Amino acid sequence: MSATFDIAIIGGGLAGCSTALHARLKGASVILFERGRCGGQASGVNYGGVRQQGRHPAELSLSRRSRTIWGSLQQLIGTDCEFAATGHLKLARTDVDMEDLIAHQALLGEHGIHADILEARDLTRRFPYLSGRYAGGSYCGEDGQANPRLVAPAFAKAARALGVVIRENCKIAVAERAESGFVIRPADGSPAISVRRLINTAGAWGAEVAAMFGDLVKETVMAPNMCVTEPIPPLIGPNLGICGGSIYIRQAAHGSVIFGAGLGVADAQALRARPLAEVTLEAAAAAVEMVPHLRNVLLLRSWTGIEGRMPDGLPVLGASPTVEGLFHAFGFSGHGFQLGPAVGAVLAELSLDGDTRTSISGLAMDRFAPFAVPAP
Repeated sequence: MSATFDIAIIGGGLAGCSTALHARLKGASVILFERGRCGGQASGVNYGGVRQQGRHPAELSLSRRSRTIWGSLQQLIGTDCEFAATGHLKLARTDVDMEDLIAHQALLGEHGIHADILEARDLTRRFPYLSGRYAGGSYCGEDGQANPRLVAPAFAKAARALGVVIRENCKIAVAERAESGFVIRPADGSPAISVRRLINTAGAWGAEVAAMFGDLVKETVMAPNMCVTEPIPPLIGPNLGICGGSIYIRQAAHGSVIFGAGLGVADAQALRARPLAEVTLEAAAAAVEMVPHLRNVLLLRSWTGIEGRMPDGLPVLGASPTVEGLFHAFGFSGHGFQLGPAVGAVLAELSLDGDTRTSISGLAMDRFAPFAVPAP
């Protein structure tokens, strides 16, 4: 063996790089393997929304903790990654949608997250650029946006500065159990690495890594279709969404409007993804329907990436149900960017302390067969 580490991490997205940093801050020796570049997959090509609002109850404790980390990025990693608390406005088309938003407001409050319910006249007064077709909305002022291209690399840089070994462009050939923990064998033929604990943050390939140890879950891939416009003068304040999730829009600090709707196509084995022209046109029409001023704005490009999706739309996060010392975090199903910083903090706690102060019980792998307990 060339070296022994306390922790090895497979996958250099935001979750993996945050885990590396937080584990190192707790005194662990850490090595991270990424077969491409850190942040090169879903963590770096997503929409960039940083929201607590609109999440499943199982994610809210994690999301709340992550929001605290987002607010302290400058102190933690030396840059804010263009994070700005511009707010998140979720729009309702119907009275039924409004009832859902009111119920969700109460749920948010239970987790210390404040949201204001706005009626149609409030929208007209506060957000005059919106079309007048909405029954109301819910506004969470703590939410916002960041530049996804910056975040995972910034966490990786901060981790490296503290002594974490990060091996990019290094695919794993074999990861297996050993008497003292695990052995990692890189595909490039470099010496095997011995580690005490193994953390799987391999994104859309997370289920493949889990299967090496008999943790069998179904993970499919998705390719959210994104678009960006030319820069325009400041227009849209908050990150915009809508009940049903058919369109989401934000305006970056430099003026470009970023929006997404629908799915492109992805091939996880070939490491390729592409947007679809017809989906891009539908997304553009939906964006104009929400913000009519965008009708005459030039669309510069569209793109997508490869994202892992679980059957219930929630990530897997926590200890392996079968292998001691193995931990998983993958399958974030298109909404993991905001969660990423706290995922790393939680995994560092689980792997080094044996527990975490953040509730993640609804995200355990054993909620899926063959681990799930059959109903009586």
